[in-house]
Amino acid sequence: MLEKTVTPRFIRESQRVYHPGITALPTGTERYEVAGAGLLVLRLFSGDTLRLVDVEGGQPAEIVPFRPQGDCDSGLLDTAANGRAEGLKKMLAYGNRLQTVLDKTGINLNSAVSIDCFGKESPAGVEAVFVASNDAFVVIAAPGDNMIVDESHPPTPLLAFVERAHTAAENISPPLPEPLAEPKLDCRVHSATAKAYRVNAGDWIQLIDVEGRQCADFQAFSLAALEKGKERCLDLTVSRTLMRRAYPTPGVHAKYYDYNFEPLVEIVQDTCNRHDAFGIACCAKYYEDMGYPGHVNCSDNFNTELEPYGVEPRQGWMAMNFFFNTNIDCGENFCSDEPWSRPGDYVLLRALTDLVCVSSACPDDIDPANGWNPTDIHLRTYDKSLRARRSVWFRKRPDSEAEMTKETGFHPRTAALTREFVESNGYWLPAGFSARGALDEYWACREKAVAVDLSVLRKFEIVGPDAEALLQYCLTRNMRRLAVGQVVYTAMCYDTGTMIDDGTVFRLGDDVFRWVGGNDYGGEWLRKQAAKLELNVLVKTSTDHLHNLSVQGPLSRDILRDIIWTHPHQPALTELTWFRFTIGRLGDERGLPVLVSRTGYTGELGYEIFCHPTDAPAVWDKVMAAGAPHGIVPMGLTALDMVRVEAGLIFAGHEFDDQTDPYEAGIGFAVPAQKNDDFIGRDALLRRCENPQRVLVGLELAGEELALHGDCVRVGRQQVGIVTSAVRSPLLGKNLALCRIAIEYADIGTQVEVGKLDGHQKRIPAVVVKFPFYDPEKKRPRA
Repeated sequence: MLEKTVTPRFIRESQRVYHPGITALPTGTERYEVAGAGLLVLRLFSGDTLRLVDVEGGQPAEIVPFRPQGDCDSGLLDTAANGRAEGLKKMLAYGNRLQTVLDKTGINLNSAVSIDCFGKESPAGVEAVFVASNDAFVVIAAPGDNMIVDESHPPTPLLAFVERAHTAAENISPPLPEPLAEPKLDCRVHSATAKAYRVNAGDWIQLIDVEGRQCADFQAFSLAALEKGKERCLDLTVSRTLMRRAYPTPGVHAKYYDYNFEPLVEIVQDTCNRHDAFGIACCAKYYEDMGYPGHVNCSDNFNTELEPYGVEPRQGWMAMNFFFNTNIDCGENFCSDEPWSRPGDYVLLRALTDLVCVSSACPDDIDPANGWNPTDIHLRTYDKSLRARRSVWFRKRPDSEAEMTKETGFHPRTAALTREFVESNGYWLPAGFSARGALDEYWACREKAVAVDLSVLRKFEIVGPDAEALLQYCLTRNMRRLAVGQVVYTAMCYDTGTMIDDGTVFRLGDDVFRWVGGNDYGGEWLRKQAAKLELNVLVKTSTDHLHNLSVQGPLSRDILRDIIWTHPHQPALTELTWFRFTIGRLGDERGLPVLVSRTGYTGELGYEIFCHPTDAPAVWDKVMAAGAPHGIVPMGLTALDMVRVEAGLIFAGHEFDDQTDPYEAGIGFAVPAQKNDDFIGRDALLRRCENPQRVLVGLELAGEELALHGDCVRVGRQQVGIVTSAVRSPLLGKNLALCRIAIEYADIGTQVEVGKLDGHQKRIPAVVVKFPFYDPEKKRPRA
């Protein structure tokens, strides 16, 4: 076994042209992720090379090789065992689902020994390399315990790369994903063909892209209507309208209807997230117009398959075009490109009535629709007894492993109160609570108190002797002035001065910090800079170990004062000043551990309670019970957006992106005038500060029509700005917007117009006003 720090092989070559759906790995190389506190079972063959990478550093690994007969033998990897797989056995002792992974292989770990590598002090990127001397099953574990709020060493992922000694022939299809249950129908729809099939109400349909970048047209008919001689098929125009998507956009809807508004199918899982929902299936005329008369096409294939069911043939079939990457360009022209789907991507649908369905493997080979190479689609159907969790798949970066949408630790409580959830950065969060509605939630925040699940925020532990130096270099605020127990809001920038993210830094100790931001790349960026500067520091992802409930509103202190217990050496909740935190327990000294900060995203007095996800339901119950006499209510993202715009608080993708600097985003205060140490983007920010081009301002609009994100702002014919966020303020009784505007038009009182439609034919008069609109001196959160 060889252990070394290297640049991992999955870093892409800079001169390569990248295509969607194609792996970035060399032929014969496979990549797997071992989740923190998780395990992976791999099959290795003689001569295969296993490379194990501690991506974030400080994560122990246990490797247990087994002969195919089930006997543990570390010699299979030509390495002596140096451990007893204690971490792995401890994880399995909890009785979790990890045991089922091992049961499938017949592996028994009771007497197993392990090859232990890495450790708490391992640097990020360290590798361990093994070569299999014989065929083997290999169990890889990333052991670790749940991290509590005042710790900074969560279990983090490992990456396993397998380089096959004997690469499979190119005509061998990639392995299909495991069936979700015992299939009722399990068949291949071969390239350039289609297949019709029946599905009972409540049953499931899984359409799998076998090799990636292959479109699958889908159509469904009500069986009851067909038996009466009526064709009632899936209608995309009706579906878009009922799903409130009047303008065609890529993607899938929650449900699909026929033209009598009867629901036929619903989408429950989607691992690609890029489909066509408005084009028809390819037809003879398309190929004829392109100079290919007689080309096989999906519409004719549908006609052939549907003939036994008495369906009349059509020149071109409206269809749900799964995995087809189409769009409307800036000139409002229909355009398409290579699909995003990768080998094994699938869509899972549930039949809402008895159906006759037809699916195709599109034959288009004259444009990028199928990556220029039509391949197969695999079809499975399952009985209604299958229980499938509603989810889409989320990738932290384009070449990351896909992750299914997660539920936060508070989900068991919020799901009991609403069905209105939206996907937010890989998690399901409530948009609102149907018992009250967004307006009532808004008023509760302004007058009483609310509880908001903000667990989607990304958390990273920055620990080590050089932790302060790393953050001093990577963030705009002066970390050397941050005291233990203090929180500071700051920006993270590129060398151009434009923003990667905004967030808060908690100082838990002299060399222990916690970054709470909006995206996963923040942690990766910090690790890259630490490696570049050769700093002695670890950056560990702790998002899955710290979920947070935001308790906001003028009565929030009264609610929390009696349920947060703290040691004498920690501040009591009532002693916390703005941007400070305390570490305590829920209820009393025997209660659940929590970290409570006096921070928020509403412009009100408020706090955030951080806890482990397993403790989240108990935290919710305690807060809601204590808050009931004070009128506390749960609040969703819709109402949260209303209060944050009133308070002038910024949001990624609206007020800033990677083309926006902190001054343009309205947070120039986060770039201190006096920070003598160098930091990333410092020179660029100095130039931008001295020569500003754009600035964030508030607008007050005439009338009642709401501005929308992206609306142009004009003076005469000239566009001088763009609306970033807008709200109709219930408290102020005004129509408000945040606007990034040219510095020449940023003075208070400047008259402008918000353009609607094409930006010219319809204008809403507006005036530049001071913002934050609500409590501009921020007296309420300081109260």
